[in-house]
Amino acid sequence: MSDASTRELMAQRFRGYLPVVVDIETGGFNAATDALLEVAAVPLTMDEQGNLLPLETLSFHVVPFAGANVEQSALDFTGIDLDSPFRQQIAVSEKEALDGLFKPIRKTIKSHGCTRAILVGHNAAFDHGFLNAAIQRCGIKRNPFHPFSSFDTATLSALAYGQTVLARACQAAGIEFDNAEAHSASYDTERTAALFCAIVNRFKDLGGWHLAMREQGFEDI
Repeated sequence: MSDASTRELMAQRFRGYLPVVVDIETGGFNAATDALLEVAAVPLTMDEQGNLLPLETLSFHVVPFAGANVEQSALDFTGIDLDSPFRQQIAVSEKEALDGLFKPIRKTIKSHGCTRAILVGHNAAFDHGFLNAAIQRCGIKRNPFHPFSSFDTATLSALAYGQTVLARACQAAGIEFDNAEAHSASYDTERTAALFCAIVNRFKDLGGWHLAMREQGFEDI
């Protein structure tokens, strides 16, 4: 199968949307008032057999925006130390983080023949809300993501494996999960990407997607 055919498969698979897995660690639950502290994204690609695969992880530590609220309970949960010399050395502003994510995501969208990205997350509404709030604060006009649609692996893993907790869903899918590494944006994004790929590829192997595409007239799929 040619690269052009693989691009066509990805463009067909999600109606022109490129799945990009996102995880955000925050200073609380309110996207309007609480700090965004870490953000990571993993764009997905497709092989010649139509299997989803993760691409490179994009990850940033983020400086809280001016006036942002940070709950100590959130720091205790994530293990983030705002005073860590390492973090202070590498943390960037929200604008720098979003620009650093969006530039390679836009390139991946274009290279796969897609029109826009669609966010994939575990309890996706949470990550999507914080992402949209940061985009609005930064005045970013060209948001590569669909503004409200998303794929939620908590829901999908409940359907596929009877589990909604990320660690348990990964275990059910045969994906290694280290609880000591959890609640890091990069680690959780990579585990969520592996979970989403496992669910979608399993559905493909069972014939679900191929049957649906043939019913729509794509006889060569």
